[in-house]
Amino acid sequence: MTYPNRGGYWPSWIEDDFPVSDIKTAFFTHVYYAFLSPNNTTFHFEIDEPTTVSLRKFTSTLHKKKPPVKTLFSIGGGSVGLDVFSHMASGHDSRKSFIRATIQVARKFDFDGVDLDWEYPQSQTDMNNFGLLLAEWRVAVNEEAMFTCKPRLLLSAATYYKPEVTFDNVHCMYPVESINKNLDWINAMCYDYHGSWDVTATGTLAALYDSNSNVSTSYGLQSWIKAKIPQEKLVMGLPLYGRTWRLKNPSIHGIGAPAVGLGPGNDGAMLYSEVQDFNAQNKAMVVFDEPTVSYYSVAGTSWIGYDGVRSVKRKIEYARSLKIGGYFFWTVIGDQEWEISRLASETWTY
Repeated sequence: MTYPNRGGYWPSWIEDDFPVSDIKTAFFTHVYYAFLSPNNTTFHFEIDEPTTVSLRKFTSTLHKKKPPVKTLFSIGGGSVGLDVFSHMASGHDSRKSFIRATIQVARKFDFDGVDLDWEYPQSQTDMNNFGLLLAEWRVAVNEEAMFTCKPRLLLSAATYYKPEVTFDNVHCMYPVESINKNLDWINAMCYDYHGSWDVTATGTLAALYDSNSNVSTSYGLQSWIKAKIPQEKLVMGLPLYGRTWRLKNPSIHGIGAPAVGLGPGNDGAMLYSEVQDFNAQNKAMVVFDEPTVSYYSVAGTSWIGYDGVRSVKRKIEYARSLKIGGYFFWTVIGDQEWEISRLASETWTY
């Protein structure tokens, strides 16, 4: 694996506003096409003509860039129904069908690898089947590389910020042993700790530390390491967006302040570049919160939590101190003049 692994997801639905040619590849080693989704019964990929054009443009453009980057297509994302992956992973034949289809897509469109974004396995049975899927996938890509004499496809997965997932009092653990054997790395999604699903109080989007709970990036990364993942296979997620709330009382505006709904943006979310514009236009009060290593800004009843220059620098330094594999951004389109992407790259290599 290229070290450090400096990744970024590119949301294909914004292609008209942010073409892949605009990506500054000097700040990345891997760029992910987000997203493709399998058919929910055949688990093959039904790719129409516009998507075909988009996929070919993605890989050809990024491979020709100076410097070039590795390209992966990411499967799933938060909008894919949980039952699709659960059903696919539950049987040998359905896993085999899915795996074969991923390899076909990767080779047809000249990708360097495949990234699975299953958000999230909901039971220990799902987790165990996830482990079986990874083992069979690894065998298949190894055999395909030997047979075709092509470079072996990279395999990665986007995961929860920590190795244990808890939903509705159901606890399940990622199959760390299978991850270690079969994936090249994982992208731990160290963000969305608080957001639109709870509008009663403001919260940090991606706190590095939280003295009141285990919902923090430091806890998540340390937990993965304690679960015995090799550090070089652990990649830290960073958000290039903010989450917003509407304050109940504008004079009470700290982290955890009472809120009564979503703030500005699209469903309570704003790109980092939009946050910067909002702050300037509204003469917002910008606060760097030292205990959590995060930012928030306040303008009237509008409250935005996000990562900025100081918090990203501190997180990169923290990740380096743990000797993990690198970092990635969701998403490359959120930056403002590439200032955060540049900072992260320079901080790691400093």
